[in-house]
Amino acid sequence: MLCANQLVAKESSTKPNIIFILADDLGYMDLAAYASKIKNIDRSELFYETPHIDQLVDQGVMFTQAYASNLCSPSRSSIITGKHSSRHGFMTATPGQYKTHYNQGQTPPTGFAAQDGFFHKTDRAPWPLTQGMTNIALPLDEVTFAEAMTEYKSAFIGKWHLGGHGSKGFAPADQGFEEIAWFDAGGSPYFNWRKRWDRKIKQHEKMAQSELHQGKSGTATGKDYLTDDLAEQACQYIKQNQKADKPFLLYFCQFAVHTPLQAKKADIKHFAQKKTRGWNQQSNPTYAGMLKAMDDCVGAMIQTLKESNQLDNTIIIFMSDNGGIVHPDENGKATITNNTPLKGEKALLYEGGIRVPLFIWYPSKYTAKTCNRAVDINDIFPTLLDLSGQSLDSYKTYGDGQSLVPLLSDPQSKAYSRDSFYWHYPFYVQVGLTKGALTAPRSAIRQGDWKLILNWEGGLELYNLKSDLAEANNLSQQEPERIKQLFKKLNHWINSTVETRYIPISNPNYKAQLPKARPFKNIFIEHQSPWPLGRTSRIKTSE
Repeated sequence: MLCANQLVAKESSTKPNIIFILADDLGYMDLAAYASKIKNIDRSELFYETPHIDQLVDQGVMFTQAYASNLCSPSRSSIITGKHSSRHGFMTATPGQYKTHYNQGQTPPTGFAAQDGFFHKTDRAPWPLTQGMTNIALPLDEVTFAEAMTEYKSAFIGKWHLGGHGSKGFAPADQGFEEIAWFDAGGSPYFNWRKRWDRKIKQHEKMAQSELHQGKSGTATGKDYLTDDLAEQACQYIKQNQKADKPFLLYFCQFAVHTPLQAKKADIKHFAQKKTRGWNQQSNPTYAGMLKAMDDCVGAMIQTLKESNQLDNTIIIFMSDNGGIVHPDENGKATITNNTPLKGEKALLYEGGIRVPLFIWYPSKYTAKTCNRAVDINDIFPTLLDLSGQSLDSYKTYGDGQSLVPLLSDPQSKAYSRDSFYWHYPFYVQVGLTKGALTAPRSAIRQGDWKLILNWEGGLELYNLKSDLAEANNLSQQEPERIKQLFKKLNHWINSTVETRYIPISNPNYKAQLPKARPFKNIFIEHQSPWPLGRTSRIKTSE
């Protein structure tokens, strides 16, 4: 029995450590390794500097067609559960003042979650649609990868944004993680952040809890800049687990490069004077400084792994939670970053809002290669299970993704068989292709090389991404049969996946005759299809 126990311990100790780094709002063209490959340009000519991350990309398996949700909270809910965000109600990202049944001290109606928000700003006469709702806290009955990977010590650092903005019982520790330092919000200041992370005073007085559970700043490091501080705490965690009896899984959710735009003065000065400033309309020195700090964070972690003799037995996965922020000015010029040749930015369902960098680095087992297959954020959960040597049988009964591990050896492997990917965003959003644009609720499907975007106010856009990466040529008029097939499949997915309260509906206060009224056409009637009703609520009784 003693020999058997020793054998099990030895096998456990040889399992690789895993570090999963999730960048925030990092655009597809922000990493030099991606920008140089996509635009075929020498890295010395680029504006941003990401040498440490680029080295990992060069040595790892680089995915060129990886997808996330268009906003952060939906992506995070998919990553941690392996299910599409629509299945548990994460439709959008919300600020701390967002009102829900729970934080307003109300009992939710039957079939509604306590952490569901209300219908907000949906009675505007110029708007044809009433927006859907969103859930803001990950249901506790969902299985996270931290809970599933029982042979690992799982720890969390950084941005949470899944806990109902400080709702009791929805923190990382409640979802299987050891808490190092974390904050449950969409963004954070990069200087003088600690008091805000540690505060206990409730923002909503009617919340049924005595104090806020929104985060903790963790061990003091002496670092004045948030990205540097989190990097140091991550390095300390790596050192502490050098001789641990279990491998570790560190889920590191960066706040960089999310707003507010705040960088160290020396970094801002460096990029303001750089000769390549303006490449691809990327010219914001503060944003470039924030990106450099995140890259330096990755470099520090790699150095710590080397010094603690853990690098060869560690897998590093890196991804962004959505596309980069462009915020075009009056002339259409990017003011923060630029995703060209991808169209659009964060919050939109064009490629610039959902196509993201993703790579997996494990050179001791997988050689460097590029994978051009379409994959998405739901694949992360089963990939983590697979890399850890854990069975995928139970996940296959409820998950929406597939393991990417077969693609690490053979990018053409038929073992990865997904070819359809979906998005659903039932809100108006003050983001568009021009400054001040208001974009209507949208849903989308990608199948093979084809992508259909449904505008719920009455429009369809169809693109062939293989020949038109920039989504410049809308082929909806030229491809009526393909439109019909994709539209039908998207509607079926919405009705079978999205619960009714998360679907936009007709606005009873809409007045089409108003000068500022937004035009509306029922695209569903035009295609002889009923307006999607969605599926019934999974919540059988009021919470």
